[in-house]
Order: sequence, then structure tokens, then C-alpha cells
Amino acid sequence: MKKFLFSALLLLLGLVLTACGSGESSGNTDAAESSGDEITIGYFPNINHVAGMVAEEKDLYSETLPDGTQVNYQYFPDGSAFMTAIETGEIEGGLVGPGPAMNHYTSGAEVNIVASGSTGGTVIMARNDANIESPEDLAGKTFISPRVGCTHDVQFETMMKEEYGLTSDRVKGEMKHVTGEPATYHSMFTTGNVDVATVPEPWASVIEEKGSGEVLVDTSDVAYGETLPAAVFVTSQRLADEDPELIQNLVDAHKKATEFIQENPEESKTIAIDKIKDITDQELSASAIDNAWERINFTYEIDGEVLQNFADSSYDLEFLDEAPDLTGLVDTSFIENESN
Repeated sequence: MKKFLFSALLLLLGLVLTACGSGESSGNTDAAESSGDEITIGYFPNINHVAGMVAEEKDLYSETLPDGTQVNYQYFPDGSAFMTAIETGEIEGGLVGPGPAMNHYTSGAEVNIVASGSTGGTVIMARNDANIESPEDLAGKTFISPRVGCTHDVQFETMMKEEYGLTSDRVKGEMKHVTGEPATYHSMFTTGNVDVATVPEPWASVIEEKGSGEVLVDTSDVAYGETLPAAVFVTSQRLADEDPELIQNLVDAHKKATEFIQENPEESKTIAIDKIKDITDQELSASAIDNAWERINFTYEIDGEVLQNFADSSYDLEFLDEAPDLTGLVDTSFIENESN
């Protein structure tokens, strides 16, 4: 069974707009550059990253890459670690939340989003007995998100500021903010350590099933809830420029994985349950996965305008020091080409 291989990259967790998710590093991590016969793909063990799990389980990258190519996989604990691995050539591509991709791009990283992985899947959960009937009750309450300024954090804080006029203590607001891994939210609700959680699936459905909390705001009503990519497929601009055939092969495999999920949801759910257990040692029930699946749309289509609007919200919330310009971040040419 694969185990967590947390690296020094975790020291970068303080970056704003880091990803929301939990995971582990695994596989061969020595592939510093694309060699033509070895590539490494990264993703998180979250439901929004099922395309990565399916591609691994079904060995789909081997179908699109040249014969003999060795395909490795690496599981990441956060988006900052993932993006650094992209920039250093430790991995050639993979799935990450849109937040870290945008943050690193606006900081000067030469990266491209070449496809989406999924949309939706963010849920705002309230702890039982926290005396919360609506988001208006959150003044003075403690909320948790995976990282400061991560995708789910920005969605939640955008909604709270725009619709209820409430902000976090990060900007001297009324809500206290803490961070933690989504897989721990059920236990934190049970102990009363937090009142509200902005949760990526499947962990919202786990909380529902175990009865420690209930839905306060469902996916469709969270800011950018059904339109914002919850996961995007990222690679480096250098690779896209120097070896566009490689990137096309990677995107073709990702498209195959996404289409498999669309056409075989039940088998895809089983793959997700098994892979999450393998990576995190946590076994999720079929009912929790079923519930989570209803909140997610698996697609490789990407809308750059939505990402720009989301980035503008991040700037409005003071997660970014300068107004972001994402021109050039999204490259749809590879998903527009016919698959092999």
C-alpha cells in the first residue's frame, strides 16, 4: 500500500491560492525532465480528480504515448507542491485545483491549463449543535478550509462577502478561519473544534453520512459552484512549446479517462473508492460516493473567462496583491484536436 511521502515542498504551504485537497506522494519522483520514454503524472486523492485515478487504473496514458513509455504517478498533499513539481520538471502534467495554477502563473511561472478535470463539488457544511441556521449566523463562528486562499476558501469567502457582508479575521472580519485536511473535518465537527467547513467532495458526503453536520449551502449556491473547474490539467509552457506531441498525448489520455467516467460511472466510483483507500488508508462507503457524484460534473472542457472572474474575486478578497491577468494561461488547442 502506498504511503504518504511528504516532502520539503510542504514548506511552501504559506502561498496564497494553494490547492484544496489531501494526498500523498508516490511513484518514481526522479523524472526531472521529459525523456521521451518516461513521464510522471500527478493528482490528489479527491473525487474531483477521478480522471487521474481512472487513467492510472486503466493505463490510459500507455495507449496514447509511444510504445515503451514508462508512466509513473505521484500523489500530492497540496497544490503548491504540485505546481513546484510542474515548474521543476519533476512531473510532466496532471490535475490540480485552479487556485494554485493561477497563483503560480500570476507569480511568473510558465505553465498552461490545457483541460478541465471536473466542475462543482464544493459544499458548505455546518456542525450539529453550532446554532447555525443560515450563513447570516456565521459572525463569530469558526470555519475551516484546506488552505488559506485555496479554491474552496475563495468560493466560500466570495459568497459570504458578496451575499452576507461577512469576512474572515484575515482581513479583520467577523469569522475566524483555520485550516486542515478535509478528511479530518468529520472528527473536528465531532469534537466541536470548528463550526463550519468549506468542503471538497467526497468529504462533505462523509460528514452527512456520519451525522456530525449538515449541508448549510449546497454546491449550486456556492460562488462559482457549478461553473468553476474544481480540477484542471496543467503542464509547463516549455513542454507545450518544445514537445507539443507529448502534451497532445497526455491530453488525449485525459480525455479518454473523462469519457470513461461519463460512460461508466459505476465502475469509476469503484475505482475511486479503491484508489482513495490505497492512497489515504480511508475506505469510503458506496453511498457517500454516490452522494458526492451528484454534485460533480466530469468534463475536460475549460472556460478561461470563469477562471479570470474567479481570479478577480481572489484579488477582491486580498489573497492577491495585484489585479490578475490570466491571458495566456489557458490553452484549449489540445482538447480541440481529435483524440488518437
